Amino acid sequence: MSEKLSELERWPGKTVGEIRDAYDEEEARGFTRFGWLLHLVTGRWRRPQFSGADGRVLDVACGTGVNFRYVPETADIVGIDVSPDMLEFARQEAADLGRELDLERMDAQHLSFEDDSFDTVISSFSTCTFPDPIEALNEMARVCRPDGDVRLLEHGKSHFGPYARFQEWRSESEYRDVGCRLFDDPTEVVKRSELAVEVERKWHLGAITGIVARPPKD
Repeated sequence: MSEKLSELERWPGKTVGEIRDAYDEEEARGFTRFGWLLHLVTGRWRRPQFSGADGRVLDVACGTGVNFRYVPETADIVGIDVSPDMLEFARQEAADLGRELDLERMDAQHLSFEDDSFDTVISSFSTCTFPDPIEALNEMARVCRPDGDVRLLEHGKSHFGPYARFQEWRSESEYRDVGCRLFDDPTEVVKRSELAVEVERKWHLGAITGIVARPPKD
């Protein structure tokens, strides 16, 4: 097992129920309370990553709806999340933006949509918490049309030593609190799925990765 994938083995993943409970009302309120900070810090990465989403768009693990404002208004967004509390705040975010969209409670590893249902699938900072990220990515590939794309924004280990050591210090508490595998190499994880990586972009001292991937051709 390569060092890049060691986090996936070290932290094999909490259960779906544990993840749902971790993002309870208080955690959801925290995301909303500091939403301005999320946009300030992560908007610079979300905007280029999701502004190309088009057609019918599925936002997997949409949380409180942070991505909604970065997807073109012409797109038809469907958002899913395992946490009902997160979805309540996502509904408010959609209302504040004046956008009508569908939101459903759903496990990312078992999507209820038909094959080839979406033109674009997006997800941000989520594969690190899925109990089985490969299964979730394969589900994204299944529901995405063959000529569509899957756009991911994820975090991983920085190439800058002091920052990487800070991440290492935080890794155990992040996993304990919200099931986050802080050091997952997102590109290597995607490569283990049925998706084919076409574009990889790095930001923030290498700690943030933007991926555009394609589902397998029929």
